[in-house]
Amino acid sequence: MGALARRGDAWSHGYDIARETELKSGSLYPILARLSDQGLLEARWEQEVGLGRPPRHLYRLTATGRAALGEADLAPRVRANMPDTAGETP
Repeated sequence: MGALARRGDAWSHGYDIARETELKSGSLYPILARLSDQGLLEARWEQEVGLGRPPRHLYRLTATGRAALGEADLAPRVRANMPDTAGETP
């Protein structure tokens, strides 16, 4: 969700999300499907497709997804792209 939050309202390909999160497709796409089923993500098929290339799914957070991210208090850490350092001594 953090990778999508950093993109704001822009649509993202699964490949771009996989590259940023370093998740393999076998892990990423089931997660995206579950988040979509829960109403946290929107998913749609790409409208414009290059010649000889199949359409791909695009994803972005819904308002509910953005709210859930904020409620989990992850938004500041996600935006800063910093690891969780809670409990560590400086």
